[in-house]
Amino acid sequence: MTKFTLTRRVMVAATAAALSLAGPVSAGGHQVVDSIHFLIPGGAGGGWDGTARGTGQALTEAGLVGNASYENMSGGGGGKAIGYLIENAESQHGTLMVNSTPIVIRSLTGVFPHNFRDLTLVAGTIGDYAAMVVGKDSPINSMEELLAAYDADPAGTAIGGGSVPGGMDHLVAAMVMEAAGKDALGVKYIPYDAGGKAMAALLSGEIAALSTGFSEAVDLASAGEVKILGVTAPERVDAAPDAQTMMEQGIDTTFVNWRGFFAAPGLPEEQLSAYQMALEKMYETPEWEAIRAQNGWVNIHNSGADFETFLEEQEKVIGDLMKKLGFL
Repeated sequence: MTKFTLTRRVMVAATAAALSLAGPVSAGGHQVVDSIHFLIPGGAGGGWDGTARGTGQALTEAGLVGNASYENMSGGGGGKAIGYLIENAESQHGTLMVNSTPIVIRSLTGVFPHNFRDLTLVAGTIGDYAAMVVGKDSPINSMEELLAAYDADPAGTAIGGGSVPGGMDHLVAAMVMEAAGKDALGVKYIPYDAGGKAMAALLSGEIAALSTGFSEAVDLASAGEVKILGVTAPERVDAAPDAQTMMEQGIDTTFVNWRGFFAAPGLPEEQLSAYQMALEKMYETPEWEAIRAQNGWVNIHNSGADFETFLEEQEKVIGDLMKKLGFL
């Protein structure tokens, strides 16, 4: 059985973050930034959307930011929003764009010409595990049953995701299937624009299973819309204690998707420092802890130069994995 793990560096960072954060304390209502406009590179209902809105909610409710606004800008696998931020840099100094592992993946595959080095790196903030889910009425109740359905009818057992072919949801599905002893490149993957449309396809029966972020899976499972077959965490997560890990089911793979914030190139240093301070103080607030726990996120804080080092390491790890799976 082949083991694929992208979490080693991330989990070390998460452990360090957990040790450095004694627990939620009052922020004292000290406003650090007047306002932030969050640019979300995908549609409503996806992981980027939830991360931006959850972060904005915590910052404003804790009094660290005066007000927050949000803009969804889908297109080009996230490339449209990145291009917009770069092309309109001077007028976007009040904007923070959320992004995650796909900014590395899609640059490696040439989906868009830019990469994280073309932006101002603000901070990495959280990690979100991945999950495989099926609709509430699906006859499939475990990864073993999903694999059996795939063996019986590979073409009829499509797996969907809210990212482009070769993107993160596809990569996770491939990792899981490869670790389960299947041909990763033989998996029929159907892409959708963000999690909302992918979920609609799952519920309509267009796809047999959905590769998605764990936080999205938790929300949908809580609403009774899906069943979580497996989670790519090394151990069960408090937000959904009944959801089995892939490891428990004999599928030797783990994965965590970091998420963080970027600003336009040329952002003044004083403004960058203010954004970074607001995000750093956010971890100390009960408002953030409530949102983090509800979504099952892992605190991963990499700011400035540390964020750049982290991204460079991820670029190498992910690039090596994608080559191994035949995506590069």
